[in-house]
Amino acid sequence: MSRLLRIALREYLAYVKTPGFWLSILLLPLGISAYAFAPVLMERSTPTPNVAVVDFTGRGLSADIAKSLAPASRAMRPLGRVVAAPGAPFVGAADATARLKPLLAPHGTLEAFAIIEPAGASASIDFWSRNIADRALERTVSEAVAAAVKRQSLAAAGVDATVIARIDALAPTVTDFSPKAAAGKVALKDRLPGIAGFAMGMLLWMVVMTGAGMLLNSVIEEKTSRILEVLLTSASAPEIMGGKILGVAAVTATVLGFWVTIAVTALTLRFPTIAGDLAGIFLARGMWAYFALYFVGGYLMFATLYVTIGAFCESGREAQTLLGPIMILMSVPMIFMSQAITRPDAPLLQMLSWIPPFTPFMMAARVASDPPIWQVAATAAMMFAVTALELWVAIPAFRSGALATGRFELRTFVRSLARRGE
Repeated sequence: MSRLLRIALREYLAYVKTPGFWLSILLLPLGISAYAFAPVLMERSTPTPNVAVVDFTGRGLSADIAKSLAPASRAMRPLGRVVAAPGAPFVGAADATARLKPLLAPHGTLEAFAIIEPAGASASIDFWSRNIADRALERTVSEAVAAAVKRQSLAAAGVDATVIARIDALAPTVTDFSPKAAAGKVALKDRLPGIAGFAMGMLLWMVVMTGAGMLLNSVIEEKTSRILEVLLTSASAPEIMGGKILGVAAVTATVLGFWVTIAVTALTLRFPTIAGDLAGIFLARGMWAYFALYFVGGYLMFATLYVTIGAFCESGREAQTLLGPIMILMSVPMIFMSQAITRPDAPLLQMLSWIPPFTPFMMAARVASDPPIWQVAATAAMMFAVTALELWVAIPAFRSGALATGRFELRTFVRSLARRGE
């Protein structure tokens, strides 16, 4: 045990003493923050688009469009600004199109223009835009014209303007209730477990895969430099494997603790009420134990696999070749975890949570649905059983791989298993 702990301490210090380690764990929260706030920064830095409206209907639709493009509050940015069409008046739609289209050039003065013509009791719109990917302006203009035409049609049919305004203002008041809500009425606090579960699943995925990758690189480096052969002369294969897995587990716990500290501090300073609700969820509902269970199981499962693969590889390139199919498989939880926020009880998510490589991540994401205790116990037991089987295979394979030279060969791996009893 003392040799295992010394190897673990050596592995831990090898990472935490390097400036690159601390730089990397600092940069990730910054990167996530940049990803979260990038849309807001882009929106605020983008000039408000100028939209010209040429109305051949005579219904005064420009004012309705301008009202629709205006922001709902002072804190919001306007979707667009209606400006006078340069060169007006126009002979017809073709004339307006020919004279306004050059203004949509990259350095033109218009972002879009709409030509509205009568079409029976309604209207037709020719919408020209510089940005063909963004259809928000088009939808807003279309909805504004449709609403204005309906109001004017009702007025022409003799409906009083105040009645039309009162009808437009009618909207149902919706209050969400659920038997899962503490007070019956659904509040943000009741939706937090789903968000927290998704965050837990994503965090588990990042931490587990990061730690396993560290183990892989460490074993390959020490095998290439023959350090593993030297270690095998003074310590057993289980002690070396256990020490490495424990050391990198401490590294990942350090990373996890650092990230959680930053997140909790930022959340407490910015949204203290939400931070208090989350603390209650994690402490009162025992989510910390749930998280710890699947973190330990998931880390051991993948760490054992990666350290065994590393013992048979001569270079990182060879390891990546072997791990390629595994990484493709591990993209599956990333695809489905976000669905667990709104549909944690979906049959497909429940099925995926019973597949051991996906279990720690999918069960973390499903925490909002309060899965039955038997499912938690059964999936955890299956996950640890697979880990035990991996260890049974990995110990002789690690010893054989650490002493082998050359590229990975399946027969060498199988032969190492056949000699378990030696």
